[in-house]
Amino acid sequence: MIDILHHGATSGVTGFCHELTLTPRIKKGSDPKFTGSNSAGILIDCGLFQGQDEGRSASASDLSIDFPIEHIRALVVTHVHIDHVGRIPYLLAAGFEGPIICSEPSAIMLPEILEDALKIGFTRDRHLIERVLGLIRSRLVPVPYGQWHSVFAEDDCSLSVRLQRAGHILGSAYVECDARVWDVEERIVFSGDLGAPHAPLLPAPQSPERTDRLVIESTYGDKDHEDRETRRYRLKAVLEHALEDGGTVLVPAFSIGRTQELLYEIESLIYEFGGELWNNLEIVVDSPLAAEFTRIYRDLKPYWDAEATDLVHQGRHPLSFEQLTVINSHEDHINAVDYLARSHRPCVVLAGSGMCAGGRVVNYLKAMLGDKRNDVLFVGYQAAGTPGRDILNYGPRGGWVELDGDRYDIRARIHLVGGYSAHAGQSDLLRFVEGIPGAPTEIRVVHGDEDAKAAFQVRLQRVLPGSQVLIPA
Repeated sequence: MIDILHHGATSGVTGFCHELTLTPRIKKGSDPKFTGSNSAGILIDCGLFQGQDEGRSASASDLSIDFPIEHIRALVVTHVHIDHVGRIPYLLAAGFEGPIICSEPSAIMLPEILEDALKIGFTRDRHLIERVLGLIRSRLVPVPYGQWHSVFAEDDCSLSVRLQRAGHILGSAYVECDARVWDVEERIVFSGDLGAPHAPLLPAPQSPERTDRLVIESTYGDKDHEDRETRRYRLKAVLEHALEDGGTVLVPAFSIGRTQELLYEIESLIYEFGGELWNNLEIVVDSPLAAEFTRIYRDLKPYWDAEATDLVHQGRHPLSFEQLTVINSHEDHINAVDYLARSHRPCVVLAGSGMCAGGRVVNYLKAMLGDKRNDVLFVGYQAAGTPGRDILNYGPRGGWVELDGDRYDIRARIHLVGGYSAHAGQSDLLRFVEGIPGAPTEIRVVHGDEDAKAAFQVRLQRVLPGSQVLIPA
């Protein structure tokens, strides 16, 4: 018996965690039966819940592992966003002793992202953090893209996995699983998060060569993004507004993916339009974590796409250009917030966290939301229950948002440039599925709000009438 179980990302877009378990048949008399006593399985990600997803909050009790793991042989990580890896320390604490399989870039980045998560939500004890990180590093098994890796191989069952580029962030992958129980064999694919084909820096994901069952995300299962040229000129218009009135464009940015893509696009706008106005625009990355991942992105140029590689060969530096300033210390951060709130110097600030639920962006929002000279630019998904979702919903109507228990009026202009999402849009997701030679017999739609999942399910049923399309509870 080959089972897929879901431990997260079934009623929202965070907490991605799915299980693939193989249970060989054992004979009792002449009647073959399945028992769970000799099961063996893997987890695909073990992510943090955010906002209202799963009715969870951020307390330690909610982060505990609430499903059996004794039979779990390995954890496979699709990418290092916190909603896919944030509960790994709790998985280890629950007794998981297997390897952590991931792509080569993810193996470099995973300890970095988990160090930050541990400091914020687990402990400030440096010795304990280093012990946990040392344990994680010792478990990492980096696997090259496109190469099969055997997780276990026994007489009655075996399981191998292969990682393929997902185009979501650097190191992201979808997971192909070849599972065998006795003489029953099946190919099962977990999409992780898929990227949009027109995203800068990373190659677009290619469809699997085949799959019997597919577990696919649906973050934007109900809509398409703007094309790259449209979103680029919308970004240009927002930045020009800052140039005209001396305001700050505040971008709540995720440390990995969006920050680097935005820097890439901003550098291209400065290069193309130039002139005194554009050359006076300062770009600030106020996030030590984002700065570190930007450095890692620069170091991993072999994983960039052809367009980005060509710019480097031309002598351009899309992630390290003259007008870019990085703020590391907390003191410099506080000074920057105060200076920009008082000054009339045009500036773009990229600060975490991406959903405004914490991090340095909150101080900027408190200081700047009430000034109509400023702009807030959202470029990523805002989960229900986060301040980012509230600003996006109520800001255009002159509403308010609660930050750290206090209300702040929203007079700044609010923008959403959806094309900069690192997630594929509906048409991109459909292309991924329709590109598989031979439709899957079963498709499970996860990692989306209810409306997005339902809309994507309808579209899949229409284009693949021979596939069973399920929305897991």
